[in-house]
Amino acid sequence: MNYLLRRLFFYASAAWTAVTLNFFLPRLMPGDPATALFARFSGQMTPEALTAMREALGFTNEPLGRQYLTYLQHVLRGDLGISISKFPSPVVDVIGEGLRWTLFLAGTGVVLSFVIGSLLGVIAAWWRRGWVDQWLPSVFSFIGAFPYFWLAMFALWWFGFTLGWFPLGHAYADDTVPGWTLEFVADVLRHAALPLATVVLATLGGWLLTMRNAMITVLGSDHVNLARAKGLEPRSVMLRYAARNALLPSITGFGMALGYVLGGSLLTEVVFSYPGQGYLLVQAVRSQDYPLMQGIFLFITLAVLAANWLVDLATWWLDARTRESAS
Repeated sequence: MNYLLRRLFFYASAAWTAVTLNFFLPRLMPGDPATALFARFSGQMTPEALTAMREALGFTNEPLGRQYLTYLQHVLRGDLGISISKFPSPVVDVIGEGLRWTLFLAGTGVVLSFVIGSLLGVIAAWWRRGWVDQWLPSVFSFIGAFPYFWLAMFALWWFGFTLGWFPLGHAYADDTVPGWTLEFVADVLRHAALPLATVVLATLGGWLLTMRNAMITVLGSDHVNLARAKGLEPRSVMLRYAARNALLPSITGFGMALGYVLGGSLLTEVVFSYPGQGYLLVQAVRSQDYPLMQGIFLFITLAVLAANWLVDLATWWLDARTRESAS
């Protein structure tokens, strides 16, 4: 338990550092976001509006320490300011709108890719020189070598534009009424099919090779040979003694990937105009929406830290050596 508490303290310190940097970095740049927006709308805003905008963005004439304490209070309350491009919507509401689509698309894609790739890696290592071991690693490595956005654009052009099997973009059709109905769910799945397949195909080869190589190493260890010598069932040896230990390196990578899910699959969402976090970030940069950009960056950082904390929990539970060293 001390091990987990130490890790939790470390991630809490990293989260505080991220929040602090998110406050100071915009204030270390020349000028401020309000001045940039004032120049962008030159002739359309009065100097009084510039002063009001600076106060709304948190750039007041108060001492920097007092501004920092005020910023921390707002962050702890979940108040990240007002979005400029989506005015007058709060940043938290704008992020939450894109978050549900990102969790559905990128989250489902990462989980499917991890599960399918790990299972194929176990099978490839257990049945060496079988067709899974001979063909699939090469095929998926070849597919994964293509640029991420190229796979998305090819899928959109071939299956969406040329064949017309799938929609060309967005999360659902404009004439579809959102709701928990069979028609809406089917339309959402149809729109998500191409971007989801792109995410899975682009990352599947990495999980397969990582699991296969780790599995081959574990299969030669003493505890697996002892399990075989005891006459245990091959399935039990494969899953309980080999795959469980070989899964540990992949768990760490999965935690990192799961954390970055909240940032969205940027290129995929842009190509398919999918309204997730990545597409939202691009819109925020284009419109110079500084509060929204700060909110998304902070949200991604905290998500990665939370995912790593969950990875530490999973590693502590799966690996007896970690528990022994912690005790």
